[in-house]
Amino acid sequence: MTAAPEAQPVLAVEGVKVAFGAHEAVKGLSFSIRAGETLALVGESGSGKSATALAILRLIEREGGRIAGGRILLGAGADQIDLTALSDDALTDIRGDRVSMVFQEPMTSLNPVMTVGAQLAEVFIRHRGLSARAALEEARAGLDAVRIPDAQRRLGQYPHELSGGLRQRVMIAMALACRPDLLIADEPTTALDVTTQAEILDLIRSLQNEIGMGLLFITHDMGVVSEIADRVLVLRHGQAVEEAATAELFRAPQAAYSRALMEATPRLGSGSLTRPASTTPVLTVRDLSTRFPVRKGFLRRLQGELHAVRSVSLTLNEGETLGLVGESGCGKSTLARSILRLVEPAEGRVDLAGRELTGKRLADLRPERRLAQMVFQDPFASLNPRLPVHELVTEPARIHGLIGEADQKQLAAELVTRVGLEADCITRYPHQFSGGQRQRLCIARALSAQPKLIVADEAVSALDVSIARQVTDLMLDLQQREGMAFLFISHDIAVVERVSHRIAVMYGGEIVEMGATADILARPQHSYTRRLLAAVPSGKPGEGRKDGRLREAVAPKLAFTRPGERLAQLPLVEVLPGHFVRAEAA
Repeated sequence: MTAAPEAQPVLAVEGVKVAFGAHEAVKGLSFSIRAGETLALVGESGSGKSATALAILRLIEREGGRIAGGRILLGAGADQIDLTALSDDALTDIRGDRVSMVFQEPMTSLNPVMTVGAQLAEVFIRHRGLSARAALEEARAGLDAVRIPDAQRRLGQYPHELSGGLRQRVMIAMALACRPDLLIADEPTTALDVTTQAEILDLIRSLQNEIGMGLLFITHDMGVVSEIADRVLVLRHGQAVEEAATAELFRAPQAAYSRALMEATPRLGSGSLTRPASTTPVLTVRDLSTRFPVRKGFLRRLQGELHAVRSVSLTLNEGETLGLVGESGCGKSTLARSILRLVEPAEGRVDLAGRELTGKRLADLRPERRLAQMVFQDPFASLNPRLPVHELVTEPARIHGLIGEADQKQLAAELVTRVGLEADCITRYPHQFSGGQRQRLCIARALSAQPKLIVADEAVSALDVSIARQVTDLMLDLQQREGMAFLFISHDIAVVERVSHRIAVMYGGEIVEMGATADILARPQHSYTRRLLAAVPSGKPGEGRKDGRLREAVAPKLAFTRPGERLAQLPLVEVLPGHFVRAEAA
């Protein structure tokens, strides 16, 4: 939504400085937002985006920071107030009423021991003085407004019972409950898959049109910016480096840093890798299935089984990357863990570098485990904070008896150099590295075991675009030099296109389409693949998504069977050479 030229400003930030001790995180920042307008605040981690948002809401003090200068003016005319001059009690009346915020991770923002209805009703009781019954009725209407199905039932559920997309919708319902003048959305779609992201963006845009609120949208995803923003403010090291209308910035960015951000952003259709020459298989999966028992009641009686992975077959050759895509809950991560026997499959066969994994006891798998290593989404959670780098990155090599303790520092120096870090960093600890550097350490750690296969499970989804570009460049370089195979799991199809030779699309625990990356993206055959591609932002302001508005569709659900019940499966058919598609029910 574009604000009318005569629209009143809902927010004016004037020369604001934010400090953490002696460090100045935001350095004299100024901008304004009018009613109905969306300003995107973009930049890499550490640029001051979130610090600015927390300063506006005066939550920065709770994070150990302080506003060291400037003014933050909310509203216009007689209703204008300076947020920097308000007491804590006065701020409590403002937050959630005139200014609201949607955070990146709804699970950490929602109270896990309160029902969704109770948390929503609390907003109406606090800011509107409604009775508990009236507040609960308003809460149901709020869930209806953000298009949550079966809103009455959801009121009695807890946050953990909802999907990530539904939890984010609850957060939006809470933020918009009192129809605020200003909504601050801090990376609200970063952790969501493309279809859920598209739905959330559509929802925010339509509600903004209805309410006429100003929107401060914080993100590092320039594709999202192209869809939702009227203007863009680019931050670096706490300072504004460029501010422009969205179309103008995308057409001709003036600052070198803005150009670097644009160039690092992956765009669908930018080209894919050609198929590697090797036909030597590193990984062969045949009819792999993984099921989880569902038990209920006091005696935990077996009610049936949830089919997380259903008869999956695939092959991955030396020097090849297979991209695995699909929405959250479709079975991608369970498939990866089942292949490596981190989750026990119910049936099927897995061969790794010519050795069968599924036919062995777990206790006898150590030699095979060396051949396949995993890189996870959160590098900080993957690294022991108490160990120095030289112990962290060489641990797999020591476990598998490839080196002795005397050789670990030399190997560590070689490994960190291979992933683009300085050799002298091996005495440091994980907290002394940036997110991108920590992910490089995770890759170095995986390399220490001399694997044939690396499974990267959302390995770049939480990183800034420029850092993610560096990590994927590193993976491509390692693959070219050492012939390594990658199973690359991601919800970002543009990134998958850039690094993958082939793509497998998962839906409801099944692979519904698989083939060469260029073929899948240019000629998608399955309706679900087309839906995924329709949800990807075009990256061009004013053009919308690749195939227009996202069609309404039911999110993939894993199949459930009761004891003794068999599950039918439609066949996977080769429609073009090397291009397989699952038949669809009529």
